[in-house]
Amino acid sequence: MDWRVYHAINVWVSHHEWVGRVFRYVESDGTALIAVAAVALWLAARPGADRKWKLVAASALASGALGYVVNQVIHALWDRPRPYEAHAGVFHPYSSSTDAGFPSDHSSAAFGIAFAVFLLDRVVGSLFLVAAVLIGVGRVVVGAHYPFDVIAGLAVGLGSAIVVVRLGRPALAFLVRLVERATDPLLRPLWTYFSTGSSR
Repeated sequence: MDWRVYHAINVWVSHHEWVGRVFRYVESDGTALIAVAAVALWLAARPGADRKWKLVAASALASGALGYVVNQVIHALWDRPRPYEAHAGVFHPYSSSTDAGFPSDHSSAAFGIAFAVFLLDRVVGSLFLVAAVLIGVGRVVVGAHYPFDVIAGLAVGLGSAIVVVRLGRPALAFLVRLVERATDPLLRPLWTYFSTGSSR
């Protein structure tokens, strides 16, 4: 079933190469951009004010990192070949990795970040989830993964987010208080500048 769905998508993309070209950038740059967006949530928190967005940012990055680490453990236990390694004639001009394909690292990290944000803020988290879905779909479109690799990545990301948000919150809150001692003095002048400028 996994191969049949993958093969159907792959054949369609091979006849609509512009789709692969578009998703090439979505899936390759998307994970880095979603991580940058998580960092931006920290910058959106006014120094000395509510720490909510700092906690969201820290939780998202921790969840994405945990998802990646969990994947490495799974890879060590099962080295599932990439689709183009297991089947001849696969269209994959933008993917040539030969490391384990299950679960998808991109998907685990992206969904880990997105679900962590979603668990703490539904509106902003929904936007992150849309981005994560596009990244996951992109991994199949460019031929890098079977659909189940991405679904497994989603599950790893969700599990990582739950662990981080539900169990790791006290530790992250402590780390946020430590890190903000360094970032708040740097960000306060910027906040003051833009706040003063917008009120003129």
